[in-house]
Amino acid sequence: MPFPDEVAPVEVVPHRAAWATRFARLAVELGGALGPLALAIDHVGSTSVPGLAAKDCVDLQIRVAGPPQPASLVPPLTALGYRLRPEPWNRSETANGATHPKLVFAPPVGAAERCNVHVRAHGGPNARFALLFRDYLLADAAARDAWGAFKIRLAGSVRDLTDYGQIKAPATAVLMGAAERWAATTGWRES
Repeated sequence: MPFPDEVAPVEVVPHRAAWATRFARLAVELGGALGPLALAIDHVGSTSVPGLAAKDCVDLQIRVAGPPQPASLVPPLTALGYRLRPEPWNRSETANGATHPKLVFAPPVGAAERCNVHVRAHGGPNARFALLFRDYLLADAAARDAWGAFKIRLAGSVRDLTDYGQIKAPATAVLMGAAERWAATTGWRES
């Protein structure tokens, strides 16, 4: 659920080159706050794929050693104004049939630019999932274009973020089935 200051109808827009710049700026800020806790900071989600329509909300993935620990991650991120999302689905997620811990942070109140900061275990299946999603859509223009068209149509008829996410979830599973086949065929490995 979005925090009250984030509530707005879902809008999917054409890709913006500024998303890469926003990611780079946020990665420097977050990396500086977390220091060696951040093993990698990845631009993930639809905004990481040039040419893909997306909500104007940059998704970052911070990979950490082992399961994300609130005691070590919350203080440096809240010092920057980031807010830990409290919902159960922002504390764990399913990948490859198993549940894996994660933490998700919202941007500071009043931030001019929206983002979601996902913290996952380095080498974990859910971190792999985010990287595979990105890399598959970077490699397959037809899949990228179809995914973007689907999201535009969905956002045109479903304006509530929770409903949008629930409807998109089964379609994401279908997309990721194709991504897994692509990964097996090409020998893709997360970096």
